[in-house]
Parts: sequence; C-alpha cells; structure tokens
Amino acid sequence: MKPSPGHIPLLGWSRKQWEDWLTDRDCSPVHAVSLVREIHRHGELSLERMDSIPQHVRAALREQTECALPSVVESNCARDGTRKWLLRLGCGDVIETVLIPAAGRATLCLSSQAGCVLNCTFCRTARSGFGRNLTVHEIVSQLWLVRHRLQPEMPVTHVVFMGMGEPLANLDAVADAAHLFRDPHAYSMGCRQVTVSTAGLVPGIDRLRQVADVSLAVSLHAPDDVLRTQLMPINARYPIDDLLAACRRYADGGSRKRKIIIEYVLLDDVNDSPERARALAGRLRDLPCKVNLIPFNAFPESGYAASPEPVRNRFREILCEEGIVAITRRPRGDDIAAACGQLAGKIRKPRAGMPWADHSVLTHGPLPTASGVAG
Repeated sequence: MKPSPGHIPLLGWSRKQWEDWLTDRDCSPVHAVSLVREIHRHGELSLERMDSIPQHVRAALREQTECALPSVVESNCARDGTRKWLLRLGCGDVIETVLIPAAGRATLCLSSQAGCVLNCTFCRTARSGFGRNLTVHEIVSQLWLVRHRLQPEMPVTHVVFMGMGEPLANLDAVADAAHLFRDPHAYSMGCRQVTVSTAGLVPGIDRLRQVADVSLAVSLHAPDDVLRTQLMPINARYPIDDLLAACRRYADGGSRKRKIIIEYVLLDDVNDSPERARALAGRLRDLPCKVNLIPFNAFPESGYAASPEPVRNRFREILCEEGIVAITRRPRGDDIAAACGQLAGKIRKPRAGMPWADHSVLTHGPLPTASGVAG
C-alpha cells in the first residue's frame, strides 16, 4: 500500500521529530520516547495496543499517521544460512535485503536506492538501471521487518548500507535512518555497528562526517586511476587522490579516531597482480584502515572471473608484508545471488537519461537540521 499524501510514515520519524510534533499539539514531548520504544524496540505498529501512549495522543496519531510496509515477494536461504528477501515497495519497485549470520552477530545488508546510477562494471545492481531513492521509512522498514517479523529469532546486531544503491547519493535519508538505528530507545546500535559504504562520492563523505557518527567503507578496487575509471566510472569525477584525502578527513574528524574499511574485489588478471598489491599498499600507508579483499561473485554476462585462491592469498600476503591490515572475506550467500555485487531487484520504471555523473544525484543541498540527523 502506498502512503497517503501528507500522512506521517510511522517508521521514518526520529525521536526529535516526534517530540516536535507532540509539542505542536500541546502534548508532552516525553511520550516520544514511549512511541519510539513501542515502534522500534517492541515492533508494535498497532496504536490500539500501545498501552504506554495516552489515549488522546493515540487519537491524534490515528488521524495523521500510517505505515505502508513492503511486502515480501520471495524469500531464499543459502547453504551457509544467509537469508535474502525480495521486498516490493508501495510504488511497485522491488529491492533486496540480506541477513548474514555469524558467530555472535547477525548483519543486515540494507538497500538505500531502487537500482543504482553509478554503473560499476563488476556489479549486477547497475544492470537494473536506476529507479529512485528510498525514503527513510523504506530504509528503516527493512530492519523492522527482519527484526520483528521475518527473522525475530536472530536479532540483528549490525547494519551495513551495502545493498542496492549508492548510500551517499541518498545521504539525507541514510543519515536519518542511521540516527534511528543508533537511538538508545530504538535499535541502540553503536557507531561501529552501522556502516555506510560508498563507491567514492567525495562531497558525500565530507557531509557524512558532519551529520552521522558511523563507520565508513570505501569501494576502491584499483590502486591507479586508469584502471579504477574503467571499473568504476565515478572515478573520472572523484579520482583516487581526492577520494583518499576525503577518507583521511573522515578518519580524523569527530570526537574519535575512525578506521576506514577499504573494499577490494579481486578480479582475475585485472586488478590482482603483485604489482597492484604493492601499489595499493603505497596508496594506503598513511591512512588508518583495514582492507577487505572480496572474491568476485559471478553473475550472468559480467565478463569477469574470480581470482584463483593462490593469487588471492599472495595479494593479501603482500599487503600484510607492507604493513597493511588485510583479510579475505569469505563469500556469503553466493548460491542464492545474495553476495556482494549480486543484488538485482526489479525497477518498476528505470529512469531514462540518467548518466552516472548526473549532478542532481551526486551532490546535495544544505545539511539536514538537528530534527532529522544526529550531529
């Protein structure tokens, strides 16, 4: 069901927004805490069952709010326990959400857009085209559904914006969602339990540093501009030197030192040579970071193959010898096309004439107000 115009999306508002709304109606803002707890911590969406909320507040909420949850189109479970859901949004677009279980944790991989505009050559999502940005409500509803309806026996401990889309091209909604994930009365996640991954939108990295205290992951995939531009066209606008400078600013900014996660997909005979390993180490030597080496996850007509295991091992050894912390990430959910780079979904009406460098997608307006994003 599509939300009615002017109605408040129940899952999309922060505690501060609810406080302001209550104050405007001469209600005590203290009820915002109870409301956030009911919705996000307890998973209650029925106003009739929110016993901690006074009747007159519930009456006002009943008139002005609604909750249009995505519907589950398909559910798949991989051999390793990874779960993937296809979710249909109110507009008809279908996105994918993935839950990755591990010892002592469960990580939910969220989508932030329907499709993607950046056209990285090794990623299946770009083949779907670009539909639109997701709203805060649609982003948060992915976590809400998994936590309270689809997999309640496996509590989500971490969220990563590594699903469909470029999160920093939808930064306002992503930052607002991250604020809710970190709210102690909602999902109570720490700064290292929420990770935003980017293909390299430099202005977005600088804005993220100002509006949210989360972990940053950067998809690098090549140590030189020529190769990276071939793999990731966004590099033509934001080359590696500019990108890594923004990473250094992010690592040094805020009240704590941050370590950047560098993602590097190993493609057979493309970016996996010992020379490129040494060049990568040179690029990263003065950046507080760790490198996640990712075996390429195949999809039809990609044109790439995964690097052989001995090649992957040697690449990692060279990085470690050069003083770079590096691990090889084990593919999860690849047998159900739920692994890194395999998410596709289905876009109702792919946006035509939307080049990867479209200025409206890659730049942003003023910083969000305090009502929407944690500083």
